[in-house]
Amino acid sequence: MASVTYDHVYKRFGDVTAVNDLNIHVEDKEFLVLVGPSGCGKSTALRLLAGLEEISDGQILIGDRVVNDLPPKDRDIAMVFQSYALYPHMSVFDNMAFGLRLRKMDKAEIRRRVEYAADILGIGPLLDRKPRQLSGGQRQRVAVGRAIVREPNVFLLDEPLSNLDAKLRVQTRAEISKLHKELATTFIYVTHDQVEAMTMATRIAVINYGLLQQIETPKNLYDRPANKFVAGFIGSPAMNFFDAKISKANGKLVADTGNFTVDVPKGRTKAYDKYVGKAVTLGIRPEDIHNAKFTPANITPSKVAAEVDVVELMGNEIVAYAKSGSDNFVARVDPRSAYKYGDKVQMVFNVENMHVFDKDTEEAVR
Repeated sequence: MASVTYDHVYKRFGDVTAVNDLNIHVEDKEFLVLVGPSGCGKSTALRLLAGLEEISDGQILIGDRVVNDLPPKDRDIAMVFQSYALYPHMSVFDNMAFGLRLRKMDKAEIRRRVEYAADILGIGPLLDRKPRQLSGGQRQRVAVGRAIVREPNVFLLDEPLSNLDAKLRVQTRAEISKLHKELATTFIYVTHDQVEAMTMATRIAVINYGLLQQIETPKNLYDRPANKFVAGFIGSPAMNFFDAKISKANGKLVADTGNFTVDVPKGRTKAYDKYVGKAVTLGIRPEDIHNAKFTPANITPSKVAAEVDVVELMGNEIVAYAKSGSDNFVARVDPRSAYKYGDKVQMVFNVENMHVFDKDTEEAVR
């Protein structure tokens, strides 16, 4: 098994820098997810590691070995792409065995590896079928199985669930997480879906415009985003942002949006003191906004008057789109909330979990 290191890695396409001074160390057996919007450079970073793109500057190491000049076949990696890329005229067995046969591996060893991979993926009964006889989820398992049989040091997965329907995506991401534990191998996984990242990763690296924004565990990334971009990208629905000013009222600090004010918790006053009188961005996650009638215990509440615009009943919760003056926001409230369009309501912001970002740098204020 092996660790992976990106050491000041750049990738330029003419005047465009797709990967900009990337520094990441992936521990042996870790499940790292690279996440970010389309075009941010995450797939390019994966292709650089795989040897499918040439590095402009910097080094990539697998274990202690610099692999910049090694061809893909000598890097001891296996890659699963967004498209299944199966040979339509070959059986499932032959698709999975194809790479091993090119290496002139012993037939008995090929069969052992293919049957082992098929067993852990639950596709043993499908080995004689052709790809056209398989569902999308089964084809994806075959593509993963083709990588498993190589027994690589590092698995690279580039948006492997994008072609699956919503229900199958949930099922398959659980299977991939289980597979990582069974194989005890280093996984590097690329996705634009932050839900996939949060549910699967040991750590998440958030990338935007080729720059690494933050790398952290899912919980720390959610609780302590380094900047406004990370805060808005991680979490669903996304964090609410309000233009605000930190000011003093009745001897305490408040964040004033012009439409409503919320109190700054006592534990945050030291960090925000230097921003008194200055414009900031206030961030509150939808799950930290509650119906005042069903306020959870053990939160630090600050009431806000609002008007309901749209109500989405989700069964276990209600997602309410509301506004306070000209400020629009989203709340995830108790399912007992009998909200309807146009209702004037009292909502409660849990300010203990509020976030404040510098208006100019967009860095988190702590």
